[in-house]
Amino acid sequence: MISNTAGIPLLAGGYITLDTVKSPNLAAARRTKIFCTLGPACWEVEQLEQMIEAGMNVARFNFSHGDHAGHKACLDRLRQAAENMSQNVAVLLDTKGPEIRTGFFADGAKSITLAKGETLTLTNDYSFKGNNKKLACSYEKLATSVKAGQSILVADGSLVLTVVSCDEATGEVVTRIENNATLGERKNMNLPGVVVDLPTLTEKDIDDIVNWGIKNGVDLIAASFVRKASDVTYIRKILAENGGSGIKIISKIENQEGLDNYQDILRVTDGVMVARGDLGMEIPPEKVFLAQKYMIREANIAGKPVVTATQMLESMIVNPRPTRAECSDVANACYDGTDAVMLSGETANGSYFRQAVEIMARTCSEAESSVNFSVLYQSVRNSVRRRYQLSTSESLASSAVKTAVDMGAKCIVVYSESGASARHVAKFRPGMPIAVLTPSEQVARQCFGTLKGCYAYVVDSLEDTVSLNKEVMRECRVAGIAKPGDAVVILSGTTYGKGSTNQVHVEFLENDPKMTYCRPHLDNNSAEFNGCTIS
Repeated sequence: MISNTAGIPLLAGGYITLDTVKSPNLAAARRTKIFCTLGPACWEVEQLEQMIEAGMNVARFNFSHGDHAGHKACLDRLRQAAENMSQNVAVLLDTKGPEIRTGFFADGAKSITLAKGETLTLTNDYSFKGNNKKLACSYEKLATSVKAGQSILVADGSLVLTVVSCDEATGEVVTRIENNATLGERKNMNLPGVVVDLPTLTEKDIDDIVNWGIKNGVDLIAASFVRKASDVTYIRKILAENGGSGIKIISKIENQEGLDNYQDILRVTDGVMVARGDLGMEIPPEKVFLAQKYMIREANIAGKPVVTATQMLESMIVNPRPTRAECSDVANACYDGTDAVMLSGETANGSYFRQAVEIMARTCSEAESSVNFSVLYQSVRNSVRRRYQLSTSESLASSAVKTAVDMGAKCIVVYSESGASARHVAKFRPGMPIAVLTPSEQVARQCFGTLKGCYAYVVDSLEDTVSLNKEVMRECRVAGIAKPGDAVVILSGTTYGKGSTNQVHVEFLENDPKMTYCRPHLDNNSAEFNGCTIS
């Protein structure tokens, strides 16, 4: 790979030396966030505390499974664990979304055996009880959506069918079986390259969002199978009409249509998830890494947080150690510029849920240790300026990061009511931690959970910036972030309550023998911010 951050072509990796390989791991300084899916393996209070301690920033509730009562019980335990650990842990509701599934079998059969080369007919009559000759499909418009020669993937691609003919009158599609397979009931189906006529939000999704998500104060919605910008605006309308306007939307890009409309989606969404599972069914698997790099880079330029998901440490569902390829996958996502990485079955159903979070955290921190953040800042800024003119807030954020880099500041402090200023600072990828002070608990959880390098603190008010500045400097000293003489860059506003950040200034930590006690918020006394509430 050739570096695109230098004035002349250079091979990438010049910032990695033998000392980099041999140096101790600084997992406590990790900038990349970790999303963990909750499930039976890890949903008790003690287990959740272990995952928080190991590095979980966002707890994912997968609404493809379970019911409202079960998820609420798990949410209560999560919040108890977060309170016990004095942590801001964001809550993500991941919608089930529209889906296409095979039907049920005749004669009470639990599975059928299919042979390569034989014919299998698919019918849109979902009441039909199938066999190895004919199966029901939940997508009513299947016969009008596919055409001869196209592929249909079933059960995560374990069964491949090729369309032979379509009969629109009967709603049936004749296919050829391309591989031997044993198939269970109600398996997922993917139609690569087909624009399916299904709603982004089903009735179940709306019920889950309104009657569980908004009601229980979730912080993030992961919207499955977002295909166009209007999908996002519709979800935002549902949120606004039901008292959930503060909830952020993360759009999951899972098919070719979503990729085709990615730029439009990026303009209206709050964040993006590179959902590589279904995406790998919808586009050729050898193209997924290209799509990942493309989506992450565009999200970085737009300043929208991006999550990389699916099978990152999949082997740890049953093994205590990941494969080397899996660690490389995590590290390469960090090098690509992802804000967060996600664990699914590794934590929800795995025997080694804590170890999975720990190795994820260590791998991310190792990748970050070999990044030249000064060059990265300039690269992001140059890429953004080639694309569009910086807004006032972005320009101030860029100036704050540049000042911090030039002065060797130990921390950037951002006073933010909505989290927008914090997002703009995180966009420019400073090498020092970003401490976000906000009066909103939800904003604190969102910043700590999704913005790279950000740690969030809840304060009563942002109005008295003079007192806050003194408190921040005390906190930096107690936490071991800075010592007397060190600089801290502060980004704040002089028009509190109007959402306007308009001031960058530098504070130097003074030697104060009369410093009042301020409770440090440490991660196992590691002298690192961990996203707690300022006392």
